[in-house]
Amino acid sequence: MTVETVVLNQKQDSEYQAEQVIEEIFETKLYKRRWVIIGIYVLYAAASSMQWVQYSIITNIIVKYYGVTSVAVDWTSVISMITYPPLLLPGSYLIDRIGLRYCALIGVLGTAAGTWIKIFSVQPHLFWVGFVGQTVVFVSQIFILSLPPKIASVWFGPNEVSTACSIGVFGTQLGTALSFILPPLVVRNHENLEDIGKDLSYLFYGVCAFITPVVLLVFIFFKAEPEMPPSIAQAKLRRDKVDFSSKEFLASYKSLLTNKPFMVLTLAYGINIGVFAGVCTILNQFILSYFPNAEKDAGTIGLLLVVIGMIGVIIFGFVLDKTKKYKEVTIGLFAMTTLGIGAFMVALENYSKLFVYISACGFGFFQNAFYASGFEFGVELSFPQPESSSSGILISMSQIFGVIFTLLLGHLLGCSDRKR
Repeated sequence: MTVETVVLNQKQDSEYQAEQVIEEIFETKLYKRRWVIIGIYVLYAAASSMQWVQYSIITNIIVKYYGVTSVAVDWTSVISMITYPPLLLPGSYLIDRIGLRYCALIGVLGTAAGTWIKIFSVQPHLFWVGFVGQTVVFVSQIFILSLPPKIASVWFGPNEVSTACSIGVFGTQLGTALSFILPPLVVRNHENLEDIGKDLSYLFYGVCAFITPVVLLVFIFFKAEPEMPPSIAQAKLRRDKVDFSSKEFLASYKSLLTNKPFMVLTLAYGINIGVFAGVCTILNQFILSYFPNAEKDAGTIGLLLVVIGMIGVIIFGFVLDKTKKYKEVTIGLFAMTTLGIGAFMVALENYSKLFVYISACGFGFFQNAFYASGFEFGVELSFPQPESSSSGILISMSQIFGVIFTLLLGHLLGCSDRKR
């Protein structure tokens, strides 16, 4: 046996003994309830995001029924991006101060309230009521969108965090998928406005029937944290936890905003998700501009963007848990997303419906996976700052770029239509 081998064995023994000591000092435990928590989150995140493009995916029908412009309909989706950034600081402050349970209750109750408000908007002169309902729903998202990384770290073990975060993001994507497919299926382009009104009522009551029981599930089963921490990292955070204060909260944000690697990721994340948000918001107008009378195709393409993307989210969640290659995976997904959106635009310009479907699947697969991996990479770059703060900044940047790209794409599409 060589000297190098002896030294290596001694080093490994020392590391093993150190791990044993740490485990004795910090007692950890995984609870089966963690799967219930993430499952409930998936349901109420889906209930919120299924209302994102509820109006804009059937823009032509909404314009006919309410007598408003397509730009007004676009704003029923854009409002989700407008409300989040200014509410980031107070929302994150409350999340850190009052914990997961009360934030989940506020989020789900606000979503339910906004959903019920829209039931009273089914009259051609009451578009503004529906807009108010949309606003209430999207204000509530401040207590929803940034929670997956926090739920994952508070409830799940170190080898499950990326998968749990991906499952949480899966809820948002599930709701987005439903928002693409349900409105075109339920609300038909009738000649009679009364028939359109009936279809809108069915749509709004259906969403209410989904969200109302979820409120009860959150109230009964959703807890702030397990009795014992799931990981040594969480155990250390509990041990070293200081009394929450505004000073500590602002210091956390200062640390994040001066963290150059994190801010580079934030910019890339904002551009990537912003492009996706812009394309999805005006997808109906995109498709109808190139393929007239293709409302159902618009909904189906939107559905594929997200459903195929959900597969990517889960696959790359497992990859991150196994490899911990956050930087490499995130960069790779960004590059593939760029190629995907480029292929999608080329397909539209060539009026190839088959290629549009294929490129949408590729774009959705990589883009949605980037959505989740960006969260996890952000948490890694910003540790030990609160997960809700880092994910909140990422989402805010994506919302800002989402507004910019939505308005820009809408303007360019309008100019293109006039030339034709």
